[in-house]
Amino acid sequence: MIRVKIPATSANLGPGFDCLGLALQLHNTITVEPNQPFQISLTGSYRDGIPADASNLVWQTMCHLWDLLHYPNPSVALTLENHIPPARGLGSSSAAIVGGLVAANTLAGSPYTKYELLQVANSIEGHPDNVTPALYGGITLSVPAKDGIFPRVLAQSPNLKAVVVIPNTRLNTEKARGILPTHVTRNDAVFNISHVGLLIEAIIREDYSLLKEGMRDVLHQNQRAILLPGMLETIEAALEAGAYGAALSGSGPTLIALITEDSKQEVCQNMITTLEQYGVNAQAQVLEIDSYGATLSIT
Repeated sequence: MIRVKIPATSANLGPGFDCLGLALQLHNTITVEPNQPFQISLTGSYRDGIPADASNLVWQTMCHLWDLLHYPNPSVALTLENHIPPARGLGSSSAAIVGGLVAANTLAGSPYTKYELLQVANSIEGHPDNVTPALYGGITLSVPAKDGIFPRVLAQSPNLKAVVVIPNTRLNTEKARGILPTHVTRNDAVFNISHVGLLIEAIIREDYSLLKEGMRDVLHQNQRAILLPGMLETIEAALEAGAYGAALSGSGPTLIALITEDSKQEVCQNMITTLEQYGVNAQAQVLEIDSYGATLSIT
């Protein structure tokens, strides 16, 4: 039996559009039983809307890797335990892709390295900001290079916690990407480049006081604010309550604030209360940073 545990992820961290991300201690688990009649069983907190047939993303990803390897598709039974909310900006699709690749690679005798699996994951997902931390853990930078995505782990175990505020509505990633302009001004490009530099310095030097400014963005958050009433106000409310920094998580609608243990209650309350003022119901969770990424166990 093969079991793969995959973390939720939060992409962008403000200005790091499509390149920065972090892994969170909220997990989906894929259990594979070889030499069994094909079956997909769904368990966990989130099952509605997830297919339990051959169209399932985990299974599709597994078949894709086997096709690349020219490996005959084995007959297996899958159990998918889902605790990452889908279509909320916490990397549920990346967890499915990464988990499926790790499981399929293991069944095929592990011919691909982690780096090679990242390249396949990026080709499926279309952007690496979630799949990289899902594989490597910690806070990651994904660099598009000539030969593929070059992954860097900026901090494996940062001394941070994350408040994630999850609205009770889904948001399709394609829709959230579709509203973004195809061109940006030079001033906006310079703003985000400089803020990504500041954000990386804050993480590497563990000077988290720099995150408040470092996590500010002008390329996508203001544009996506129309999809979540009160989004920008809630980010500011998190900062006022003592968060180091706050941002839209991926394409949303989840919001993330990086905090200390001491500030978690006030940050949670301020963010929830602010969203409620705009008619948005949400739930807050305080999560540790996941240091490991996808983990594999074989029994």
